[in-house]
Amino acid sequence: MNKGLNRRTFLRNVGLAAAGSLIGCSKVLPETGSLSLKNSLSKNKLPKWKGFNIPDFFQPDPWYVGGNTPEEFFKWIAGWGFDFIRMPVAYPTYLNITPYQKYINADDVYRIDESKVNQIEKTIYLAQKYNLHVSLNLHRAPGYCVSTGYHEPYNLWKEKNAQDAFIYHWSYWANRFKNVSTQKISFDLVNEPCYRDDVNDAAERTSAVPVATYRTIAQAAASAIRKVNANFYVIADGNSGGADAVPELADLNIAQSCRGYYPFEISHYKAPWVYADPSYQPIPVWPGTIGGKYYNRAVLEEFYKPWLNLVKQGVGVHCGECGCVKDTPHNVFLAWFGDVLDILTTNGIGFALWELKGEFGILNSNRNDVQYEDWYGYKLDKKLLTMLQSK
Repeated sequence: MNKGLNRRTFLRNVGLAAAGSLIGCSKVLPETGSLSLKNSLSKNKLPKWKGFNIPDFFQPDPWYVGGNTPEEFFKWIAGWGFDFIRMPVAYPTYLNITPYQKYINADDVYRIDESKVNQIEKTIYLAQKYNLHVSLNLHRAPGYCVSTGYHEPYNLWKEKNAQDAFIYHWSYWANRFKNVSTQKISFDLVNEPCYRDDVNDAAERTSAVPVATYRTIAQAAASAIRKVNANFYVIADGNSGGADAVPELADLNIAQSCRGYYPFEISHYKAPWVYADPSYQPIPVWPGTIGGKYYNRAVLEEFYKPWLNLVKQGVGVHCGECGCVKDTPHNVFLAWFGDVLDILTTNGIGFALWELKGEFGILNSNRNDVQYEDWYGYKLDKKLLTMLQSK
């Protein structure tokens, strides 16, 4: 079997996401309004948050120009009826180190720059000004990032000093927001945990983090956060890059975050940061056969069944990232994504689109097959916005 087929087989079976979060929730969760769940599912212990990822700080690389999200964006999000922001952060963006420094040593990890933290905090408070709940996520944490091209001094999944640094950072952030209402802030431990080599092809990434290891690290970080406030929401991503539910965490009352990227052949069609050679990718359809496998709503329901079972068990579940890159035909995207969101939201599970503005977003996505509407100088995908609002 050639490399292209190996890649497609891997992505079909694992549904590995490209950007994401760990999940957990506090032992005592604030109550929310009743949710209408099908199949007699238990009420989701997480609120049915709906909103967007705001990736202003998720990459410290010189090629990434995220910029600061203008205040009016948060005003628009709230005005459109959404209530949630997920903010993925690469921890080097708030260290006192050389800009874009890839090689970080163990001492650097503790050099937190208050002035840089203030910029992150300012963005969080801007979102909260418009009654948006903000989930702070370490997209890159000490010793780990799902993305390639970084050089950490140690491995989060294998070395205690990396785990100590990870806990230190979460204790820092919890204390930073110790006086903020749990209705306004939550902590998403680490984006999309997995074992992987530093390669450029998602198919070459390796397996899930051993559950015992993941449990130990998530529990320790959650404990550090809850020492500051026992009621803070703590969120930990699914294993295998966000794809796999982790029932082994259920007794810890740690909520879990899934992904809306399955099948990957639709959500990340020709994404250059995923595929070393995007020419291998078959044109996506929905429903229909892609790469030799038939996909439809029933296949999606089977994929998400472990996540719905977590809700039944009393575990809070949220979809921390979802969406589709610009090269997927828009009609295919909307047909598939409508099924994904319907499965999640009818079971009380909220979502956060990756992203607000950009190739996955509702603003300036640069699709070739969308008739955009002007929105204060931005190009608005009104069909996608309307779908999100309806869920």
